[in-house]
Amino acid sequence: MSNRGQVIRPLVFSDRVLCKLPYGDAVDAIPLWVQLLALGILILLSAFFAMSETALMAANRHRLRHLSKRGSKRATTTLWLLDRTDKLLSLVLIANTLINALATALVTAIAIWTFGNNERVITIATAAVAFALIVFAEIGPKIIGATYPERIALVASMVLRPLMTIAKPIIWVVNLLVSGLLAVLHIKTGDSARDHRLSPEELRSMVLEGGNFVQKKHKSILLNLFDLEKISVEDVMVPRGHIEALNLSVPVDEIKHQLTTCYHNKLPVYEGEINHIVGILHVRKAIALLNQQEDLTLEHFKELLTPPYFVPEDTDVFTQLQNFQENHVQLAIIVDEYGEVQGLVTLDDIIEEMIGEFTTSVPGAARADTFSWDSHGECLLEGTAALRDINKRLGLNFPLDGPKTLNGLLLELLQDIPEANVSVKIADCVIEIIQVQHQAIKVVKLINMKPNARGSRVKAALRK
Repeated sequence: MSNRGQVIRPLVFSDRVLCKLPYGDAVDAIPLWVQLLALGILILLSAFFAMSETALMAANRHRLRHLSKRGSKRATTTLWLLDRTDKLLSLVLIANTLINALATALVTAIAIWTFGNNERVITIATAAVAFALIVFAEIGPKIIGATYPERIALVASMVLRPLMTIAKPIIWVVNLLVSGLLAVLHIKTGDSARDHRLSPEELRSMVLEGGNFVQKKHKSILLNLFDLEKISVEDVMVPRGHIEALNLSVPVDEIKHQLTTCYHNKLPVYEGEINHIVGILHVRKAIALLNQQEDLTLEHFKELLTPPYFVPEDTDVFTQLQNFQENHVQLAIIVDEYGEVQGLVTLDDIIEEMIGEFTTSVPGAARADTFSWDSHGECLLEGTAALRDINKRLGLNFPLDGPKTLNGLLLELLQDIPEANVSVKIADCVIEIIQVQHQAIKVVKLINMKPNARGSRVKAALRK
């Protein structure tokens, strides 16, 4: 039976005629399995675009640049797309929206063709396709894209770039409308949105999250490099009380004895008081002079001196490293705002700050990295131990914004020169003063209070 060129066919469900719907001959000719296949393809296409969008946005640009430099055409194409993020997102969103709309329309048509014009059935079919799109074409693919961003982005880029060329007119129109809308809202877009340079803190985070990709020793060196601008020469200097210097006011025989028993390559030289440093003496040249001259005078030693190099105590270590390179010196005297000597720093001190200790100036001297917790969770230290070294070696968190040594920290907290057998608790560590000598704390004992370090034995020891 015909009606305006269309066929009215009965729809039978459970041996009952539900309704009669007009369908064109073209739709009548498409088998149901073909329509279901087309629906599946649409869902797969939607999943592809959703997965590609997430993977491209999550891809590591630095890794892609590395692959591109090694000759990867896929990485080059991916970077080309990421440099045109606005057009890329327009392409993906336009394609995804059209595909999802076609899928919904196709499911509605299949539902009407199969079950008739039943509102309840159409609603259930629409909800079912929405659920399928959310699970199989949105959430699932996006999780996969975020899990394997580089792998998927490299493959997807080979498909998206030709599509971007084909859809260029549509993308241009859409971007024109979007640009007009953003202009009305006074939202600026430009190079600032594409600035992907990393700050030092972001680089530090990348190194920390490097995991097994960066060796432990290499990671430690890189992290130390980032810290060079945060610490001053005061943090790495040899303090004034530990400086081995040559006093020209003493007899020549004492100077000879000091030179023959010295383990340093260079010595600061002063007259009378260490604040009056007159130069730096190269010990090897002085030893050679001792072998050549028998009747030595102070003038012989003064002729070997090179001018001293003074730096302020708040100079950051990275700047000082550059100053050493520019001035072609390896030793600097650190002075405070009044010009008084506070210590000295050498090129070796800065290098060891970056890569760790590799030598000792005095044979038999204990290395700074030898102290550690014993089996009882205790550690004996000198009061002059640097807080930064303690934090690194023992995993503690002593404040670093004030005093630089353990002695200075305790004096600041107690506001007095304490006697022995006085204890102070800082965070998860008990500091017990063992010996006080010459108005300074000489030896202390650290007791780790962390449960995983000592357990109940720590509490028992403290009760005693």
